[in-house]
Amino acid sequence: MRLQISRSKNAASFYVVKSVYVNGKRTNKVHEKLGTYKELKAKLGDKDPYEWAKEYVAELNRLEKEGKEPTVIAKYSPSKLIKKGEQRSFNGGYLFLQKIYHELGLNKICNEISNKYKFEYNLDSILSRLIYGRILFPSSKLSTYELSSELLEPPDFELHQIYRALEVIAKETDFIQSSLYQNSLLLSKRNSGILYYDCTNYFFEIEEGEGLKQYGLSKDHKPNPIVQMGLFMDGDGIPLAFSVTEGNKNEQLTLKPLEKKILSDFKLSKFVVCTDAGLASHSNRKFNDKGGRAFITTQSIKKLKAHLKKWALDPNGWYLPGSLKTYNIDTLDEEKDKEKIFYKERWIKENNLEQKLIVTYSIKYRDYQRKVRNSQIERALKAIDTNPSKINKSNQNDYKRFIKKTHCTDDGEYAENEIYSIDTELINKEEAFDGFYAVCTNLDEAATEIIKINRRRWEIEECFQILKSEFKARPVYLKRDDRITAHFTACFIALIIFRILEKRLNEQFTCETIIHSLRKMNFKLLKGEGYEPIYTRTDFTDALHESFGFRTDYEIVTLKQMKKIFKITKNK
Repeated sequence: MRLQISRSKNAASFYVVKSVYVNGKRTNKVHEKLGTYKELKAKLGDKDPYEWAKEYVAELNRLEKEGKEPTVIAKYSPSKLIKKGEQRSFNGGYLFLQKIYHELGLNKICNEISNKYKFEYNLDSILSRLIYGRILFPSSKLSTYELSSELLEPPDFELHQIYRALEVIAKETDFIQSSLYQNSLLLSKRNSGILYYDCTNYFFEIEEGEGLKQYGLSKDHKPNPIVQMGLFMDGDGIPLAFSVTEGNKNEQLTLKPLEKKILSDFKLSKFVVCTDAGLASHSNRKFNDKGGRAFITTQSIKKLKAHLKKWALDPNGWYLPGSLKTYNIDTLDEEKDKEKIFYKERWIKENNLEQKLIVTYSIKYRDYQRKVRNSQIERALKAIDTNPSKINKSNQNDYKRFIKKTHCTDDGEYAENEIYSIDTELINKEEAFDGFYAVCTNLDEAATEIIKINRRRWEIEECFQILKSEFKARPVYLKRDDRITAHFTACFIALIIFRILEKRLNEQFTCETIIHSLRKMNFKLLKGEGYEPIYTRTDFTDALHESFGFRTDYEIVTLKQMKKIFKITKNK
């Protein structure tokens, strides 16, 4: 900043001016008007206005050099129109994602890939924008490209280069995943002793299956071709590795190939794999019964052999953690024992596989299952009363399973029209299993510890829920298999970054709060001065700034301060 004196015939006016850059061009801007010579003389008394003004400007420069920038004065005209097509608002929520992106060394991973293929486009810029876009404004690749211009830092690529980059990302997805894991170890310790695995699928708005896109059992109940995604998550809820397979492939067959990649590429050898019953084939259990590995898997009590089922449902022989006393669950107090979890365990050997069967019982879980079933029965009754013609086949968890269709009256007489009624026999059969839950394992750990580990499987379900709901990973509109793989690679990385962000905030905030707040962290550009935050400061934004070590919630973030923030977010 410097002093400028504007002289006229009758007066001399004192100004503080500074050089600023607007649209890349240097220009001078009045920072502050100090007053006329006459006004300053009256204010300062015996002090010379010229000397005082020089000292004042020198003090401003000293404070600016020390990082104590002076107050910014912005002037607006109520009669001047804003420029047509000029962008005035930018998102800054991505800066916190960018910090984690660089801490994970994803920029260096992109540089390694770029050096391998010798292409000229900026893969780092493309991948980072695909990831930030997936979290902040999930949409198509075209929309992601267009919306990237709303970030404080503009994109450094063209639209056609995104599609070229997708091909490379797909080819290098295994390298990206293994490198990402190794880099994450430098960021924090990974709980890779416990690994959770599950599968989901994503549908396509097409009618004919091809390549990865095949007709299969859709978990969204959509009559469209699907692809399957298998996901490994570590013991702290952070994704570890993923794979994409054909939609018509048996999901039990997806576990071993991905686990073998973890064994070879991630250099992991000893861990416990925790899955649900649908993935717990005998082959998968045997695979994790060697080499220092182990398994914990949900076990359907209904599918147990008769003698084991009888033992599991027997009301006698139940324990509470930390006690040797046995209980009869038929004599429990409905109120006093409602929150307690009882268990029993035994070792079994089938098909040369020795494993421990642990069964738990809870009054609270029993009541929950009955509440869900009663709600389904109400829906079934409503369907019978209102539109029975639309009742067709159902799956094992569908409310329509309780609807029985016959051609006989209650007296046994034949009826020409179909008669619909509630299947009370099925209801009674299901009620016999209410409150019970079972797992199998080859670990010789205490039952309470096994149950504790298995309980965290909900986090991998939550991962899928975030991908599908908040990140809008479905439906998928890409056609080529390599681009589909690249799409899910970006989704996978976005999920890792989001989970790390959750942990950094000590899991104080919900998924919705985090994502919606980041989306709203917008800034108004004050040309030549900086950025004015136009978002609401909240407990979340305070926690965010405190955790990341920089702040964007000053009344104005000067250009110099913002440049420093950019640098902070790109340092490892």
